[in-house]
Amino acid sequence: MFESAKLKHHVSPVTFKREEKKLREALLDAQIDLLEQRRFPVLILIAGVEGAGKGETVNLLNEWMDPRHIHTHAFWQPSDEESERPPNWRFWRALPPKGQIGVFFGAWHTMPIVQRVMGKLDEGEFSSAVADIRRLEKMLYDEGVLLIKYWFHLSKGQQKKRLHALEKDPRTRWRVTDVEWDYFKLYDRFIKVCDPFLRETSTGEAPWIVVPGADPRYRALTVGRHLLATLRRRLDDTSDSARPAKKKTLPLPAPRDDVNVLSKLELDQKMTRAEYKKELEKWQGKLNFLARDPRMKQLSVVAVFEGNDSAGKGGAIRRLTQALDARFYDTVSVAAPTEEERAQPYLWRFWRNLPRHGNLTIFDRSWYGRVLVERIEGFCSEADWMRAYGEINDFEDAMTRHGTVVVKFWLAISKDEQYRRFKEREKVAFKRFKITKEDWRNRKRWHDYETAVCDMVDRTSTAKAPWTLVEANNKLHARIKVLQTLCSALEERLEQVSKKRK
Repeated sequence: MFESAKLKHHVSPVTFKREEKKLREALLDAQIDLLEQRRFPVLILIAGVEGAGKGETVNLLNEWMDPRHIHTHAFWQPSDEESERPPNWRFWRALPPKGQIGVFFGAWHTMPIVQRVMGKLDEGEFSSAVADIRRLEKMLYDEGVLLIKYWFHLSKGQQKKRLHALEKDPRTRWRVTDVEWDYFKLYDRFIKVCDPFLRETSTGEAPWIVVPGADPRYRALTVGRHLLATLRRRLDDTSDSARPAKKKTLPLPAPRDDVNVLSKLELDQKMTRAEYKKELEKWQGKLNFLARDPRMKQLSVVAVFEGNDSAGKGGAIRRLTQALDARFYDTVSVAAPTEEERAQPYLWRFWRNLPRHGNLTIFDRSWYGRVLVERIEGFCSEADWMRAYGEINDFEDAMTRHGTVVVKFWLAISKDEQYRRFKEREKVAFKRFKITKEDWRNRKRWHDYETAVCDMVDRTSTAKAPWTLVEANNKLHARIKVLQTLCSALEERLEQVSKKRK
């Protein structure tokens, strides 16, 4: 893949000056159109060998276009805050919104390549990382992101010459450290890893563009022309063909009675008030004890609460938080997305709220809205909610692999019990805000929601992040089951931490 980059490419100063002026004007016009249309974001990935002109190109893009609407981020070793969350957390937080351009100087490709070259990843682990990258980029493409990837390349001789030149110039000497020379010594190993890596991650949705880096003028014009053509093509084509393809899919079959997980629940579980008080004290105490365990510094917790309207999610969450130190937990109440959130890929608002090690985040409603309310109410296309099952599983897998305990609760009540609670809320003054016209309207689609819930549980209840179905007609029983389940999940993971230490 690097063969063409080894050839000698040269652009004269006169030609460059003439072309640069035209490019700058055209790129600025395209950037203004992008900002006015706000139909999609642009994400430019800058990667490649050391000394091939990556930094100069990033600076040039900011010079040629309006830097107020270009968000440039350089990624290398993660900070303490970043290392305590899944690896892609820092990239998700930096994604540009619709109408803006993001430039990632190094991205999700960098660390897997370096770790493979250094022998810190074996072949299987590296293949898994490549598969993760392909799925991530496919998801960004499906969400409408225009992803442009540039790999800057030099031959081994060109790189050595370039590093020496930078080192001799007092203005650029600071850019050449022992790290750059250490990487130069590993040039052949890097190429052995990078060549197949680029082939495997260069897809129709997000191909790699290899840029010869020896001649700075040729390099700049190559990137500028390609960026302009790619931007202009997407901006000028407003037809459906310009957007990610919406594949036709067949509707999921309605669950049969013998596989309808909700129909099998015994919703009326018995528990007296006296029993509840005793059990509440026991399990809240245990949760508090587990949350203060020193081993929790290696873990984080994400608790997801979904359920029927009026199923008691708020009450269960309050009993959980009563047992915790308020400094170490956060509650995220999920409603309809804001304008800021609609300008980003769907999972963005959830990624940005993931907790760091030692902390717990409670999601009152969650990313499952895409396969529930958005599916039922038609707020997204069929293709969007169908692919969401796989994207959600990838999201939760990323969390669990990084030490997050993911606990998911579906609180289920009967249709009759829901009606009773709705009427009760209408009568009690301080509960009236809890019942809306939308709640009554959703009741008319009870069967549709039941179908969607069964599909959701079937497709997203995994070994690492299983669903817990909570029989919630009796609120007291539901609250205790939530506490018991969370404690059991924490105990199990803490034991795994102890085993790893041995």
